[in-house]
Amino acid sequence: MAWTNPGGVSRPDDPFADPLDAVLAEIAINIQLPPGLHAKAVGRYEAVRRYIERPGSPLEGRVTCFYPQGSMRIDATTSTRGTDDEYDLDIVAEIDGRDDGPEALLDDLEAALADYPVRKIVRQTRCVTLYYSDGMHLDITPARRTAPKEKQGVIAHAKKGAQSDEPRYVAMNAYAFGEWYTARTPVEERFAKALNQRLYEEAGLEFAADADVHDVPDQTPLIIKSVTTVALQLLKRHRNIIYANETGRLPPSVLLSCHAGHAAQPGMGLAEMVMRQARWTARAIDNAAQGGRLLSVPNPEYPAEYFTDRWPETQSQQVTYARRLHALANGLEAARKGNVQLEDLQIWLRLQFGERVVTRSVKAFNDRLGRQVKAGQQGYTRSGGLFTPAAPAIIGVATGLAPVAARAHTNMGERRFR
Repeated sequence: MAWTNPGGVSRPDDPFADPLDAVLAEIAINIQLPPGLHAKAVGRYEAVRRYIERPGSPLEGRVTCFYPQGSMRIDATTSTRGTDDEYDLDIVAEIDGRDDGPEALLDDLEAALADYPVRKIVRQTRCVTLYYSDGMHLDITPARRTAPKEKQGVIAHAKKGAQSDEPRYVAMNAYAFGEWYTARTPVEERFAKALNQRLYEEAGLEFAADADVHDVPDQTPLIIKSVTTVALQLLKRHRNIIYANETGRLPPSVLLSCHAGHAAQPGMGLAEMVMRQARWTARAIDNAAQGGRLLSVPNPEYPAEYFTDRWPETQSQQVTYARRLHALANGLEAARKGNVQLEDLQIWLRLQFGERVVTRSVKAFNDRLGRQVKAGQQGYTRSGGLFTPAAPAIIGVATGLAPVAARAHTNMGERRFR
């Protein structure tokens, strides 16, 4: 049986009337920082701040600002590279006082975090990472203010013991970028309510679905706010999976976030937005490669900062990723247009987003559809639209997206690239 999904039926009250959007939404839910861990992350953020500023700390009285950056700032946190239950969170600690150079700045932060009660503490090139026993990682990056403009400054780059990599400061304004991204991706109320309700249900918690989106109680915050950001999370998950068994640097999350902000167009469907973002980055790489250049993406709010200062390193590296993004977009487009076997779709989704996550998501999708059918609510027709319980379903409780044996190859949407 083929998946024939030419776009579904327009339902203003249901952002997941299209079955492909609904399946992607389930995948997105399964890669989110769960509500319980979201609340825990906020508590840990505050606890770390208090610890590094404690009396006797090398940073006592020197931390002028402490704020989230990256995925934590724009609510785009996902499970990490090749895993389903580990999450990276990022914090900037703006430090004042004496300046003995970038290596000394990282030394002071490392000393300030000594003996912090976590599973492991690791000094990195630009941050210090706290590893918690439940799989959460907290990266604290020390920064210095260099201009009166709020949060404009530099971060330390110093690989301890590396003779060939001189310590240096790197331009940074993560705060301004976060503000820029948030302004371009406003809360989409209909989408936010629908997907957050599903997220809370998955976690066994209640969600105040009847409350105005801006008046949701503290115990049920809007973890997911826009189609743009959820599509970004799916792209990050795709990157994590396709690079899971490779060494070296990944395409940076902030690069994908920047392109997501540029591509933002509130009101689009989820699959549409994933395709739009994938092609945005792929075409940017294509343009750079055709000119014999490496991709170069500056911070739109602070051009002295480049999000591509450590990736890509070679033409081969960037072209390979562009091809993978084109393949993702082409595969989703093929699923929307139809003539794709259901088992091929499932196999292909597992290759893009991970075996365990997709298997759980497909089960959740079928379970949800089963409950809707029993309750006399909507399902999906053979043309991909909504159906009444009496009509046949392409995605059924028993047969629609049931697990299948993997084939050796699945060529969904494969095309030649120029």
